[in-house]
Amino acid sequence: MSEYTAVITGGNKGIGADLAARLLEKGYRVISVARRAPDVWHPMLSSVECDLLDAEAVTAAAAKIAAEHEVTHLVHNAGLIWPNLLEEAKPEDITGLAQLHLGSALTLVQAVLPAMKARQFGRIMFNGSRAALGVPTRTAYSATKAGIIGMARTWALELAPQGITVNVVAPGPIRTDNFWDIIPKGSDREAELGSRIPVGRLGEPRDVSNAFLFFCDPENGFVTGQTFYVCGGASIGMIQL
Repeated sequence: MSEYTAVITGGNKGIGADLAARLLEKGYRVISVARRAPDVWHPMLSSVECDLLDAEAVTAAAAKIAAEHEVTHLVHNAGLIWPNLLEEAKPEDITGLAQLHLGSALTLVQAVLPAMKARQFGRIMFNGSRAALGVPTRTAYSATKAGIIGMARTWALELAPQGITVNVVAPGPIRTDNFWDIIPKGSDREAELGSRIPVGRLGEPRDVSNAFLFFCDPENGFVTGQTFYVCGGASIGMIQL
């Protein structure tokens, strides 16, 4: 039986799928929580289908996971952008993305926290964003991704005595479906953006899962409340997306 069980929201594609595959290679049991099941099969991979925008559905999914598994790692990776300029932004955008990025994480963590505390070990991680520093057309997205940082720091302080760390990985432009929803795949705009990033390229899902693996490691219990930018240097200066 696996010693560690990781819940990954959005574990069916992109960064979440890459991280799931790498944790499975390390012998973890992995549970993907997403609207659709992963396209791959593995004996240690299971799926809970859930729309994280639906608070009641998240509550039900969280209760099911906590009843069936002793979760040691929770990675809140799922996210949406919903871009628009200030003039077109709506309060409902903020409400919806707050449920997805913040509320669903709270519900899931509260469900698995008793087992982590009993074990005196846990790893809680968020997929944040360089956009928390500000990006045009990202009113709701930037606000809620910035909120992740504050919430993670608060939880890190509360949970440190129980051996539970809480950290944020904040990617810059990463070649995933979310990115291609904004920047057409293979377009001149995509190539031009990559050329303006200090390291000279766009990020790949593996760049981000590398950072998550660091925070997952049981040996790294002295790092908590941190935000790790994985952005090719984009957080140092100003990159217009």
